[in-house]
Order: sequence, then C-alpha cells, then structure tokens
Amino acid sequence: METITCNGSVDSLPIFYLLGIPSLPKSLFLPIFFVFLLLYLLVLVGNALILVAVVAEPSLHKPMYFFLINLSTLDILFTTTTVPKMLSLLLLGDHFLSFSACFLQMYLFHSFSCSEAFILVVMAYDRYVAICRPLHYPVHMTPQTNAALAASAWLTALLLPIPAVVQTSQMDFDNIAHIYHCFCDHLAVVQASCSDTTSQTFIGFCIAMVVSFLPLLLVLLSYAHILASVLHINSHEGRSKAFSTCSSHLLVVGTYYSSVAIAYMAYRAELPLDFHIMGNMVYAILTPVLNPLIYTLRNKDVKAAITKMAYAQDSNHPGKP
Repeated sequence: METITCNGSVDSLPIFYLLGIPSLPKSLFLPIFFVFLLLYLLVLVGNALILVAVVAEPSLHKPMYFFLINLSTLDILFTTTTVPKMLSLLLLGDHFLSFSACFLQMYLFHSFSCSEAFILVVMAYDRYVAICRPLHYPVHMTPQTNAALAASAWLTALLLPIPAVVQTSQMDFDNIAHIYHCFCDHLAVVQASCSDTTSQTFIGFCIAMVVSFLPLLLVLLSYAHILASVLHINSHEGRSKAFSTCSSHLLVVGTYYSSVAIAYMAYRAELPLDFHIMGNMVYAILTPVLNPLIYTLRNKDVKAAITKMAYAQDSNHPGKP
C-alpha cells in the first residue's frame, strides 16, 4: 500500500476529528441522539438492577450469578467507553478527541469487548461442570476458582489489545486526523493514518479472529458436551430443567456473536462506509442492551429477585400504611 506523506508536525500530537456517519442528515441527529440515549439508559438501569439483585439476594450467591455480575459490569463499562462521546457528537457537534483520549478509548473498547467474549467462555464452562459433572460441581467451582477464572478473563483481555494499540499510536497522522466513525475504533484510526496501514490492518484482523473465534469454539465445545450429557437423561423433565439452566446464556452468546458478525460483515463486504460505521455501532450497543432483558425475562431466579426487590421497595414507600 502506498504511504501518504503527513502534513502534521513531528513535534506535536495530532487531534482526532470524528466524522460520525458522514451521509446522515443533520435533521436526524436529534432523533438518533434520543434513541441512543434511551438505549444507554436501558443498559445502565438494566445491568445495575441485575448487579443489585444478585448482591442483595442470598439465593443468587452461586457461581453462575457471580459470572453474571462480571458480565453486567462489563456491559456498563463497554457502553460507557463509547456511547457518551457518541451522544455528545450528535447533540453538541463535539467531534474532537485528543490523541491520548482517542487511544484510551480504543484500548478500553477492545479490552472490554475481549473480556465479554472470555467471560462468556467461563460461563459456558460453569454450565458444563454443573450439567456434565454435577457431583463434582461444589469441588470444581469454589469461590477461589470462580475468582481466578474471572480474573484470568479480565487480565487476558486487558493485555491482548496492548500491542496493536501501541503500534497504532506510533503511526503518522496529520495534525487533524479525520476518523470516519463515531468513536476511535482500531481499524478506523488505522485508516486515518498517513503511514502504510497494511501491517496494522492485518494485525487487527488477526487479533479480532483470535478473540472472536477461539472463545466461540470453546463455547461450542462446552455445549456439545452438555448436549451429549442431556440426551442421556431419561426423563423429559430432567432434560427440560437442564436446558432451562443454559437458555439465558445461549441467548446472550447468540446475541453477542450476531453483533460481532454484523460488525465483521459491515467491514469486509463491499458496502458504503456508512454501513461499516453503523455495523460497529450495533456491535457497541446491541449486546449490552439485550443481556439484562434476556436475564430478567428468561431467568426465573433473577426475575424473582428483582420482583422481590420491587415489592420490598413498594412496601417501604412512605405513602403506604
């Protein structure tokens, strides 16, 4: 790929200008702002409800819900990394990000995305032990083991994006680098550089494949063992109960990888640039919005805990006798 000469000074750090969705009419900025604001509030409220319910309800103090707390925390952090800046861009026309803010946003966005994939793997392993080795479950899934699994998922994800982010930060940019996106996604920032982008595009693609497909393979492997184990259960009631304990997690996995697929196809397919941007925006907001809905609607224990909290709050209201 041809290297483009930068016009910026080597002594000053560039400023990044987020173009958002270039062909979006300004008349739609406000409606889309309110849509994303509503989605962001749903993320915050829904995941906060799950966090409070799991912590407050003793019956939910189990490994499965410990990992759910990690997932809800990730969803809040993941969306907070990008959505507030997107809202500011849409409402106030705040297009600029400093060099350090852009690369911090890039790093956190990809770290939290990796963490979510690894936490989903850990949750799949938890379901595998619970269904395939129920007698060994209390021995295998101790609080210490659960903490170690969660910490490993977080730490690995925090370390993985560092090489790509550091190398991208050393690329050459104009004094004002134009990014065709609503936030500092790795590929969008690479494409804004006036250096040769071939190696960085390839590295980013390789990391994305490892982070996406390796966890998916591990999840599918866990569920292959679970399916084989469930099919050996003689009673219909036993099979239904086993599947019901996995249904919420399966839906979350399906939602996560559907959003990954949308983002991937939007980048790789020969589509207009706006579709690339919107595909990544869907990835950034879809899973965090749907996860709390799935767990409150599909998981009877979480739903019961939230309902119990609501009734307790209602009975303590000053207007009540």
